[in-house]
Amino acid sequence: MPETQTQELLSVSNLHAHYGESHILHGIDFSVRRGELVTLLGRNGAGRTTILKSILGLVGRRSGSIRIAGKETIKLPPYRIARLGVGYCPEERGIFSRLTVEENLLLPPVVKSGGMCLEEIYTLFTNLLERRKSMGTSLSGGEQQMLAMARILRTGADLLLLDEITEGLAPVIVQALGKLIRQLKERGFTIILVEQNFHFAADLADRHYVVDHGNIVEMIPMEALGASMERLSGYLGV
Repeated sequence: MPETQTQELLSVSNLHAHYGESHILHGIDFSVRRGELVTLLGRNGAGRTTILKSILGLVGRRSGSIRIAGKETIKLPPYRIARLGVGYCPEERGIFSRLTVEENLLLPPVVKSGGMCLEEIYTLFTNLLERRKSMGTSLSGGEQQMLAMARILRTGADLLLLDEITEGLAPVIVQALGKLIRQLKERGFTIILVEQNFHFAADLADRHYVVDHGNIVEMIPMEALGASMERLSGYLGV
């Protein structure tokens, strides 16, 4: 394993999170090494998206410990967490429909040095180069997903929280996203992927964390995936 992957970038310990009176996360523990790609697998409502939002400070009530590059962030507001290099791509994508592709890309602030310039973005996302003058409303679902991901790369984020990026997309677009994720991993990005499409995630991840009823119930390394499929299918209901 490369030396960069032995360095822990994210450490979550005894994480609890609430929405109002609802207790969603019940003592989550997991870690991610720098340059690693891990998935959060589970059924809808298991708490996977809440884990991502908790990392970025978007959940009102949370307790426990979240350390990013060694810095405790549990009491920090979202804008300060983002400045540590955390980028969040939500399931709803959040594209500004009345702005062009290029205006969408230029809108977010650079929160950390090392963000990609437009030329780098367009090299990686060639379809966005072709559509750079198009309005957000005219983009296909796949193009919107590419734009949402490209936008956070401009900010300088190197820890990417990606939520259901293949949801509702055609197989050819899903395949293109898989290729893109591999390229980002090769460039050294650290990625946490919430994904319902297990077959998409299986080929990409170093490790899989299984989330069930607000708990992480199992960690499955890539090399043990084949032997764990029956048990995993029970958790996922597939």
